[in-house]
Amino acid sequence: MKHAAMAQARPSGHLDRRRFSAGVAALALAGAAPRVRAQAQEAIVLGQSAPLSGPSAQLGLQFQAGAQLAFEQVNAQGGVGRRPIELRSLDDGYEPERCAENTRRFIADDVFALFGYIGTPTSLAALPLFTQARVPFIAPFTGAMALRRPLNRLIFHVRASYEDETELIVRQLTHLGLTRIAVFHQDDAYGQAGLDGVVKALAARKLEPAATAKVQRNSADVAAAVRQLVPARPEAIVQVSTYASCAAFVREARKAGYGGGFYNVSFVGTQALADALGADGAGVVVSQVVPSPYSTTRQITREFHEAIRKGGGKVQPNYSSLEGYIAARVFIEGLRGATAQAAGKPTREALIAGLEGLHAPVGGFQIAFSSSNHEGSRFVEMSMLTGDGRVRT
Repeated sequence: MKHAAMAQARPSGHLDRRRFSAGVAALALAGAAPRVRAQAQEAIVLGQSAPLSGPSAQLGLQFQAGAQLAFEQVNAQGGVGRRPIELRSLDDGYEPERCAENTRRFIADDVFALFGYIGTPTSLAALPLFTQARVPFIAPFTGAMALRRPLNRLIFHVRASYEDETELIVRQLTHLGLTRIAVFHQDDAYGQAGLDGVVKALAARKLEPAATAKVQRNSADVAAAVRQLVPARPEAIVQVSTYASCAAFVREARKAGYGGGFYNVSFVGTQALADALGADGAGVVVSQVVPSPYSTTRQITREFHEAIRKGGGKVQPNYSSLEGYIAARVFIEGLRGATAQAAGKPTREALIAGLEGLHAPVGGFQIAFSSSNHEGSRFVEMSMLTGDGRVRT
């Protein structure tokens, strides 16, 4: 990646900043062997707008690192149809206005597709721009229904929705006999999407939230939210925000005497949350939309770990980097279909057709698209943080 950077969150929960910086430089210089590059045709260029700095940076950096791992892997093998894939990333700081400007720049540069945008408010800011320009929008790191309904044939989702995640969370809580469920959520489209999912799941059981409270995007000022939620005495609090604010809320709520459970949706950034909480993370639950990156019992994670090994060990396995890797693998398969249809020179329409024809496992991870369904996966499972910074399922 030309603006490449990557997260180095170890499963132990400690973020090694020195190795992270070294990895950034190594990845930026990485590439396929000169012989392969010399034979390659014009690159397939993807544009990614993501938080690469600021309080939500680990979401973008980790996803980016996993995706770049898959792209470098296929490029080292000659690319797709002898065309290398180039991922260009621009930092938006998880701010919609910056994301919109990045998207205009990508469209002006005539990138082949947009890939791996991070977040709901940012993706929604890009929506009218890429729709008007008719540029495919692949694997956004968001589960918001606003990007899924109605169907936009330019958008392809590789992750389950927030409704899928919150349904599983509420189902698990109510099976445990817990019905007083509160929601701590970000005050934007992402937070609203998660809140809507919880409300829908509760309503199906003739329940409603015990209380709700908000936090501003890119802020860890949670004092007001703690004052609102703790006195309501919920048995569990569902958190729909990013790792910095969620970690701050867990700590402050416990200081205020709250003894219930904390449940997060996957966008929180699991390893970053574990790093931020340390020992305070024990028992915090996170729903996941990809399998555990720390276990090699599944084919996709074995292939992920093998790619990391062959890449020199610069990418550390975590949920966000694995999701980036899977997303890139899905794009590669769609591009192969497009290349076959377009006699070696894929078009955007051919890419859409190639992805819509993809309904088979990618590395054993089930993906099923069609012309009427662009939600490729409904996979959701639960995980829990431990006091030593690890994540178990």
